[in-house]
Amino acid sequence: QTTNASASEPHARSDVNAIVLATRLSPELNHKTETSLAQRSLERSNFKEKKAMDVSGSLTCVVVAVDGSEVSMEALRWALDNLKLSSSSPDSSFVVLHVQPSPSVAAGVSPGTIPFGGPSGLEVPAFTAAIEQHQKRITDTILEHARQICADKSVNVKTQVVVGDPKYKICETVENLHADLLVMGSRAYGRIKRMFLGSVSNYCTNHAHCPVVIIKPKEESTE
Repeated sequence: QTTNASASEPHARSDVNAIVLATRLSPELNHKTETSLAQRSLERSNFKEKKAMDVSGSLTCVVVAVDGSEVSMEALRWALDNLKLSSSSPDSSFVVLHVQPSPSVAAGVSPGTIPFGGPSGLEVPAFTAAIEQHQKRITDTILEHARQICADKSVNVKTQVVVGDPKYKICETVENLHADLLVMGSRAYGRIKRMFLGSVSNYCTNHAHCPVVIIKPKEESTE
């Protein structure tokens, strides 16, 4: 048995080396693979959109997650144009959801004790309050823009604001509201940024307790 394992090792290494070599020598193979993956992703997105439209008319709660990006507003427009709420339920509604980052996340720091005899005590809460006030102004602007889109289409919506990490809070809110569908945009992050920050839309697709429709940026969806 040991002899057979040793004999097969060179073949295994050879196969791996061959794959690596072929990849290095054929950059067009990488391009074709990436194009194929992107195409399959787009097909899955289109399929989900079609399924969502098939059940349109029986929906009682549709959550649309919006942030400061234009693609999130495109997701809102898509939902209002293509989805119909159930007429048999008086509580049916579109819920425009915005997740406001916590002050420490918004500032990119977690305020702690200032060393070397620097100011402490009142200054840190004051700093946090200033960040919270700034975030509230951003939130108000985003929701006002979303309300205007809804008003232009003569659709009444509910709005909700929660504070925390977007990917967790969106999934939590969807579950608490017993939503039938989640609609959101997908930001066009580069590969490196996506690797470090992760994808909110990808996380929600895999963890939300309801079907999810992802609306991609126009320039990305036409590729």
